[in-house]
Amino acid sequence: MAILITIFSYLLGSIPTGYIIGTLAGIDIRKVGSGNVGATNVARTVGKTKGLLTLTADVAKGFIPVFVALRLGLSYTAVASVGIAAFLGHLYPVFLKFQGGKGVATALGVLLALAPMATLVLVAVFGVVVFFSRIASVSSIAAAVAAPITLWSFSYPPTIVAMSVFLAVMIILRHRGNIRRLLAGTEPRFGAH
Repeated sequence: MAILITIFSYLLGSIPTGYIIGTLAGIDIRKVGSGNVGATNVARTVGKTKGLLTLTADVAKGFIPVFVALRLGLSYTAVASVGIAAFLGHLYPVFLKFQGGKGVATALGVLLALAPMATLVLVAVFGVVVFFSRIASVSSIAAAVAAPITLWSFSYPPTIVAMSVFLAVMIILRHRGNIRRLLAGTEPRFGAH
């Protein structure tokens, strides 16, 4: 059962919602803006409503399989595997030649199903950082770094904390280009044109 749900989780995570929404709007999202298939690039290039739709769908890709795994009473190790599978599906989708997004929204969905109260803290961290910096990538990295500390402080099992460390490291690695632009002072801010 755990193996089946993990496979389902990866395939669900692989559904390239940003690419699909962009295509329906007549745009190949990979060829505009940052070239990323995530919600931020969709919002910037196709419109905020479609960006919000992408965000919701990407969160759901992480939330649904983890929620199902928890309902089935799978072990924390199995649940962590299911969460990682959804996350890696978004990063390396089989339907887009393994060229996916940065995983922030899908990681949010995984954590929301697994640790709702801790996730509210992380959403608050994201919100505070985005309010002051106006930069999505800085907020995403800050929330990713805060995730293992927050889960540990909420006394979640080591398996879940370890999963969050993996998610955080991968999210930071996927933001390498953003970090380079931040250092060069060229990273776009919200509301900037």
